[in-house]
Amino acid sequence: MNDTSAPLGRLVAAASLEDVEALDVSGGRVAFTTVACPGREPNEDALGIFPIGEARAVVAVADGVGGQPAGESASRQVLECVWDALLAADPEAPSLRGPILDGIEAANQALLEAGAGAATTLALAELNGSELRTYHVGDAALLCVGQRGRIKLQTVSHSPVGYAVESGMLDPREALEHEERHLISNAVGSADMRIEVGTTLRMAPRDTLLLATDGVFDNAHRSELVRHVRTGPLEQAASQLRSLCRRRMVAPEAEHPCKPDDLSLI
Repeated sequence: MNDTSAPLGRLVAAASLEDVEALDVSGGRVAFTTVACPGREPNEDALGIFPIGEARAVVAVADGVGGQPAGESASRQVLECVWDALLAADPEAPSLRGPILDGIEAANQALLEAGAGAATTLALAELNGSELRTYHVGDAALLCVGQRGRIKLQTVSHSPVGYAVESGMLDPREALEHEERHLISNAVGSADMRIEVGTTLRMAPRDTLLLATDGVFDNAHRSELVRHVRTGPLEQAASQLRSLCRRRMVAPEAEHPCKPDDLSLI
């Protein structure tokens, strides 16, 4: 089990949390949880909450690629490299984009040089007061929802199924049952890795941002995700999502997705 505390922040890797935990960062509140796939250890997911001063923070989830060696090490390494780059950055710089990209690139190079074939996906959010910018690699994803349930931001998974949904060739509900939904076309630890950087979005006071690995997005319909995160305390929303996805992993329900996997969400 590995669970380390960054200065006033948190990094959890190769570990499962017993429940949902929370921190106050960047003028808001962050609830988070991670748990291994039922009946399988170690947890190859990792998550990090990294406050930068009083008004800024970086939060991220990473998912070590299944079927590859040392997935749990890859997911931890990308978050550690990002944190190291943030600690070395100019605290007065208006944007953290440079350090974030440097950290991801450093992790990619380190994984390639290790030569073990380890890789990981990544979903990361840069929070600067009410401003949000997203970064992602692979099929870990981000979703920003307004209080009335309107989706303000939704990343596209770097996968054949993700691109098919985005182009309108595949219905989102069909995608959850697709036999190739486990395939990805981009990862940290790949020679041709690419980092997708989102535009800056200004979040309203009651907007909610969800970052999660595919253990969440492959076990819940998008409408369910929106319904859970848009109202009520964050800890309650995170706990309900965790319970919903875990239940479906172990007890398939008619007309609902079921994909046993590690699960992490912020």
